[in-house]
Amino acid sequence: MNLTSNINKLPVADSPNSAKWFLLFGVWALYFAFGLTLAAMAPLVGTIRQDLNINDSTIGLILGAWPLIFIASAVPCGAFLDRAGPKWALLAAGLIMAASCAARGLSTDQVSLFLAVAGFGIGGPLISIGAPKLVAACFKGKQRGLAMGIYITGPALGSILALSTTNSIAMPLLDNNWRHVMFLYSGVVLCISLAWIIIASHPRTQRIDELHVNERDQPQGRVFVTLLRQPMVITLLVMAIGAFFFNHSLNNWLPEILRRGGMSASQAGYWATIPALVGILGSLLIPRLAIPSRRNTLLLCLLIIAGSSSLLLQHSDNTITLSLGLAMQGLARGSLMTILMLSLVETRGVGTKHAGAAGGLFFSFAEIGGFLGPVCFGVLSDITGSFASSLYMLTLVCCLLLLLLKRLNRLHRQALTQS
Repeated sequence: MNLTSNINKLPVADSPNSAKWFLLFGVWALYFAFGLTLAAMAPLVGTIRQDLNINDSTIGLILGAWPLIFIASAVPCGAFLDRAGPKWALLAAGLIMAASCAARGLSTDQVSLFLAVAGFGIGGPLISIGAPKLVAACFKGKQRGLAMGIYITGPALGSILALSTTNSIAMPLLDNNWRHVMFLYSGVVLCISLAWIIIASHPRTQRIDELHVNERDQPQGRVFVTLLRQPMVITLLVMAIGAFFFNHSLNNWLPEILRRGGMSASQAGYWATIPALVGILGSLLIPRLAIPSRRNTLLLCLLIIAGSSSLLLQHSDNTITLSLGLAMQGLARGSLMTILMLSLVETRGVGTKHAGAAGGLFFSFAEIGGFLGPVCFGVLSDITGSFASSLYMLTLVCCLLLLLLKRLNRLHRQALTQS
């Protein structure tokens, strides 16, 4: 039997290194498109508000439209990935994201814009769940944490591109027409989607089609029930709600916070890239340190940093304080979700076998916070006339997450005692 046939019979995790890193690059590119689409509207909030004549509460509802759909679609997407495999599912995700971005440019009122943004909630789960599923299957041990840290830089870099170039480059080049910017970004996402199918169809990555890690004879509903009976899984899911509440609030509103603090639209876009840049460094360094014995200690530090950052953002008139707040926000944003997801995947009874189902549950719960965060942020802004109360709200959410972390620690101790 020749070397090629031997390689083709290996599981993905045992395949040659070049194949799995090739796949990781494809996932990273799709996650880059995810981040680009996710952040595309944030620098244009002021322009869109003026063009469509809508207030902060309505903008918050529109920005939270896709997490609302995400909540309902994440579990079916997770089940689909477990049974069908990621190759075509991830291609579909890319095409859906491109269509959502283009539909935003075609929107004529707040209802059509809401629906366009909501469509992203169908493609998003396939990326968010498919990425950790692929990493869990392709990488083991310390490499798994490194790979998770690498692919999570994709959305950060996509966000940086949108935040830094939308008002400074894209808008001036496209006659200051925000709709044309949406069409441009849609084209970028479409090209990335086509690149993914080329990568996934390459002979050295053909084993991707065999990542159907769920047993066919086990009903998917029973898998979900089994997972939801575990107190540790439930605690992590509730923590995901709070983490996404914090992240999505600032992801969507940060450029507008900075603009109303006295910056121009272009300046606000550049400053808003600071959290994403710091988040990249955090994503590459911190998940590698998140071995089980010190994972909860890292979560404690990240939650304290996150809560402190929203307090520091109150002082947008002080350059040093603002820079520190933005850097701290990025450090927490870049690693908090990754470590929570890693904790869930490595919880007893989950593992690679049920990574897709667990990912579906994770993002279904998490996007409850992803929807409520931007909406509550905008409503409080309309009620109080400033962003101060909204930022205090985020600090309170971090305090509640610290209480949940205390419970998670207790459950970990109980599990160690029982084992």
